[in-house]
Amino acid sequence: MNNLLVRNVKYLDEQYRIGEGIISDDAFKQLEKLFIPVDRKPNYFNQKNNKLLPKLAKENYKEFLESLLTKTRLSIQPKIDGCAIAIRYLDGKFNKAITKKGFDVSSKIKQIKNVPDCIPIKRDFQIRGELYATNQVAGISQRITRKYLKDKKGIGESLRFCCFQILNRRLNQYETLNYLKKCGFSTPDSYFTNHTSEIQIYKKNWLEKKIFAKYPTNGIVVKINSRKLQLLREKSLSQNSEWQYAIEK
Repeated sequence: MNNLLVRNVKYLDEQYRIGEGIISDDAFKQLEKLFIPVDRKPNYFNQKNNKLLPKLAKENYKEFLESLLTKTRLSIQPKIDGCAIAIRYLDGKFNKAITKKGFDVSSKIKQIKNVPDCIPIKRDFQIRGELYATNQVAGISQRITRKYLKDKKGIGESLRFCCFQILNRRLNQYETLNYLKKCGFSTPDSYFTNHTSEIQIYKKNWLEKKIFAKYPTNGIVVKINSRKLQLLREKSLSQNSEWQYAIEK
């Protein structure tokens, strides 16, 4: 990748983030082909070649925010403390559920009341979320959830599934949450801002239990809203390749 291409893409990136897109979507797609290709067909559910679900970056969120333009649109969501779960639907029917390490927990997840058996999507549909215990604090929620997934018996009456990501679709954060709701999934309470400087306010509100108090949280998650910008960062060769970050105490 030559320096001129990097400079051109950086300029297009900056213009798009401030709402001044100067190339069409088709032209952008052609430009994307010059970057490291994205895995358009995730194989998280392939028993022979399981991929681990991506980890959430949480080492230096201030550096992450400083790498963004100040007017980047961001989504703020709760960092729910439970167990990460991915679910696959085929032809609208529940097919398989796995943990972040790829272990099959389909029979356990099918018992969770707010996980739909069927959805109005007649194709391969893969989502990710967090299984957690209601009316519990962080830590205890995770222990209860892990025990439920590990034990052969157990109903999981107090457990709920919160869905926040579509693994195999290109939608921004706002569209993703609305789409998931239409499919019957419970989604996290979310806030949106166009100013990176406001993230400290959301962190303060979380610490004071003014937001996300109904979840067992151990932080908040800040995500870039635009899917195009997410892809640009995923394919970036620089150190700023993350598009979402956890902010903890």
